[in-house]
This record gives sequence, C-alpha cells and structure tokens, in this order.
Amino acid sequence: LSAMQPPRHPCCCGPHAAPLKLGDDQSLHFRSMTQDILIPWVFGYGSLIWNPGFVYERAERAVLPGAHRRLCVFSHRHRGTPERPGLVFGLERGGSCVGMGFKIAPGDWPEVRQYLRDREQVTDVYRETLRSIRLESGERVTALVFLADPGHLQYAGRLALDDQHAIVRGASGLSGPNAEYVINTVRHLDTMGIADPQLSALATLLSR
Repeated sequence: LSAMQPPRHPCCCGPHAAPLKLGDDQSLHFRSMTQDILIPWVFGYGSLIWNPGFVYERAERAVLPGAHRRLCVFSHRHRGTPERPGLVFGLERGGSCVGMGFKIAPGDWPEVRQYLRDREQVTDVYRETLRSIRLESGERVTALVFLADPGHLQYAGRLALDDQHAIVRGASGLSGPNAEYVINTVRHLDTMGIADPQLSALATLLSR
C-alpha cells in the first residue's frame, strides 16, 4: 500500500449464509448477531488502518459517504484511563471519510467479529452499522462501520485543537500513549494521500 502514490484527498468534515445486506443507514444489534450472519467487509478509519489486528483476504482504500473522522471519543482503556482519559477516533455524521476496506473470509468472520467486539466495544461507545462504501477499484460493497454514539458519556464532541492537545499529550492506556496513536494514524493517512490539516497540526504539536 505504501508503494502506491494516490492523489491527495481532503478529509471532509467536515460459510453458510449469504452476506447481510441492509440500507445505508441501518443499525444492527451487533452483540445479538448469530454465527450465520456474514459481513464480508469492515471499514477502518483510525488505528484499524495501520493495526487491524485480524486476518483479512484483501485490503483496499475506500470512501465512506455520509460520515467523517474526528477525535471525538474519550478513551478510558486503550489510550487513557477513567481518571485521565485520552481521545480516539469516531465517525460523525456529515461529509465523507477515506479509509480502508478489509474483506473478511467467511470462515474467519466469527473470530474477527469477536475481536472487534473486544477491541472496540468495551463500553459500547460506538454504534455498529452497515454502510455502503466505495472501493478504490470503483466497486461498492457493504461494510461494518463503527459510528460514534453522541448519547454516550464518552462522546467528546467537537473539540478545539488546543483542547485536543491538552487531552492527548498526557494520556496513556493499555495500548500505549495517546500521542503515539494520533501520530501513527496521521503518518499512515499521509502515506495514503489523505490530507487532514487539523490532525496534522495536532501531530506536529505532539511531536515537539
């Protein structure tokens, strides 16, 4: 992937069952899904881009319409603690988001599903939905997407750059320093040709 030289895109703010297909804004009760339901794609927009942690058949740059990436979720485990929360990425409504689509083999889906539960849904801060994403090849596929839940206590909302910096710079959790998380994500977005000026500015501050 790093060998590709795609055009830069601005970040907008802005084995048994057939694949599950829902409308673009259909929520699903992820924890109650049965083993028979197969979701062949997962959309990654933060650390899943550079550290997916699961087995996949194919990874391709993808665009998710209708939502944008933002540091809008307080982390109480992976990149912070309840006493000293960090900030991690969530998807908020509006705009679009360039990330990675990961195709999951039917036989690997149960294990991937459980891994994503354990990693992303410790406190149920995300809403799992099925959304249509457009792959770089032009193909449209249905993917599992994690949207920030604005009604959750860990939802941070829209924060100014200085506030983000103050939160991230001293936070650390089970997965390591919060600053490392932000800087690694920005580096990989840059490699993919995805421009996000505010995130780049935050990474510069954190690198000092």
